[in-house]
Amino acid sequence: MKLHLQTLFVAVGLGIKRNWHIFIAIIAGIIFGNYIHENPGIFVPFVKVLNIVGQAFIRVIQMIVIPLVCSAIVVGISSIGDSKQIGKFGKRMIFYYALITIAAVLIGCFLVLSIKPGVGVQEFISQTSALEIQNQVNTVLSEQRGQLGNLFLNMIPQNPLESLAKGEMIPIIFFALIFSLALSKVGEINRPIVSFFESIFAATMKVTDWIMVFAAPGIFALTTVAVSSFGLSIFNTISKFLGVVFIGFCIQFFVIYPLILKFFSKVPIGNFYTAIIEALLVAFGTASSSATLPLTIACCEKRGISHKVCSFVLPLGATLNMDGTALFQTVAVIFLTQAYGVALDPIQIIQIMVLAIIASSTSAGIPGAGLITIALVLNGLGLTPQQLVEGFAFLFAIDRVVDMIRTTVNVASDAVVAAVIADNENEINYDLLNNTDQYKEII
Repeated sequence: MKLHLQTLFVAVGLGIKRNWHIFIAIIAGIIFGNYIHENPGIFVPFVKVLNIVGQAFIRVIQMIVIPLVCSAIVVGISSIGDSKQIGKFGKRMIFYYALITIAAVLIGCFLVLSIKPGVGVQEFISQTSALEIQNQVNTVLSEQRGQLGNLFLNMIPQNPLESLAKGEMIPIIFFALIFSLALSKVGEINRPIVSFFESIFAATMKVTDWIMVFAAPGIFALTTVAVSSFGLSIFNTISKFLGVVFIGFCIQFFVIYPLILKFFSKVPIGNFYTAIIEALLVAFGTASSSATLPLTIACCEKRGISHKVCSFVLPLGATLNMDGTALFQTVAVIFLTQAYGVALDPIQIIQIMVLAIIASSTSAGIPGAGLITIALVLNGLGLTPQQLVEGFAFLFAIDRVVDMIRTTVNVASDAVVAAVIADNENEINYDLLNNTDQYKEII
């Protein structure tokens, strides 16, 4: 396969594709991070440097997320033109996202109630760690109070520019959708504005090309820092909890998504996963679906899914569709009730699942956001502040690794829905999707 100049720059001395560079960076980060955990002394300054490198990598990607999302929505809806087709896309998108998310919480609930990973685990919850994060949890709870009642009002921005400045994705997307629909209704007079956003979209994708050249070192740094903080030994004490979570993720990834693709489209499962592999690896390394969004769009567009579908479905999915997060929140909350001996009746279990769906949709698409919004679910159950703080201390200790996997699931889910809708609307190039040998590097 002919490689781009940027790819050659990355592949010098190794002669392999960048997606394998990313995979090697993840493995190397795990190994090196565990070594640092076991020999922390002389590596403390090095870990600080790696933390800066990793955070810088996430920030430069997040830097372009808002202009990318806004321009993609404007260009996408304007290119569709027909409001009936927009409505058809929207209805299909809501249906598939709802189907996938409901399946996720049902799977999580079934597994955690069957295996009962929380029984006998309370001894592993650190009281010291609980005190250290008490202020953080109290702040989260105070911010989450009343959010359910104001959830829909908070989607509507009082001042779009203020929402842009604060990076509030849901109000930004709401305004972009309304503005784009208005542009599609005013005729050819919209061309200067649409051309402006087309230029922004092209520029942000080019910036993404430049940023992704440095994906491997950025992800190596992020993985090393995450593993160095707790090592691999923690998996021994919480293996049942992690097992339930990972089994749930695997069922979503290897059973639910293929079933969705099989029954609602003609998209070949193997080729589809091959097409989005770079996005999945970056999602795993960054633990941020928003940061991965530019790469998700690039993978889908360059391998057969039309820009019309990608620009409409993927930005919305990266913000609102968090089925991996919903599954994790369901498992985590029921796990904590088991650890503290709190009996749940069927109504409370349903409440947990509904709150998990709502809370996951309010996640910001950044590392750790899914864990933060668990406060909304736990608070809805009336658990005591002490129980809540201790539980958060325990979950924070392992969240980074879990977050990496659930983000991968979230990103795969967005791409699956985009592929199914593209198939339903004849907006997919199967000659390109099925010709894996001719895939271009996502740079």
